[in-house]
Amino acid sequence: METRVPGPCPACNTEIEYLYTTQNIPYFSDILIISAVCPSCGYKFVDTQLVKHGEPARHTFAVTTSDDLAVRVIRSMSATIEIPELGIHIAPGPQCQGFVSNVEGVLDRVEEVVKGAFQWGTDEEKENAARLLADIVRVKAGTLPVTLIVEDPSGNSGIDSDRTVNEKYEPEEE
Repeated sequence: METRVPGPCPACNTEIEYLYTTQNIPYFSDILIISAVCPSCGYKFVDTQLVKHGEPARHTFAVTTSDDLAVRVIRSMSATIEIPELGIHIAPGPQCQGFVSNVEGVLDRVEEVVKGAFQWGTDEEKENAARLLADIVRVKAGTLPVTLIVEDPSGNSGIDSDRTVNEKYEPEEE
């Protein structure tokens, strides 16, 4: 199902079109994808939400081979992503966007941010960024195993693999 709804761009107030699309992910759930692009200012918005609402959930997946890069990852706007072995912790914020991607796509997003920081960081930050980028290359090659953790207090995220450990958890009070 696809629905188009007009509305104002939150950045420049130009009238834009918001696209609402429902897709089924086999063995998982129906998801709602909301997207918009403003031709005037370039503002982009993408969010994904599971049609069903669940309990707070933690999804843990061991990335051990390059084949694991193809495993689907669904992140809602309220989810936190962690890769402890790489020191990666991505918390939701005001501009957080949900997405449907795969493990490689998550790594690509991290890589993009690190490359941006690499340009403007101190010497120490640049050294740390270079190490992290090298580790991401090793993960993608299947030579550095890591753990991908997605925690979502709304239960609207997941990792679509029969090897994923799915469990309920209690979100920390802020």
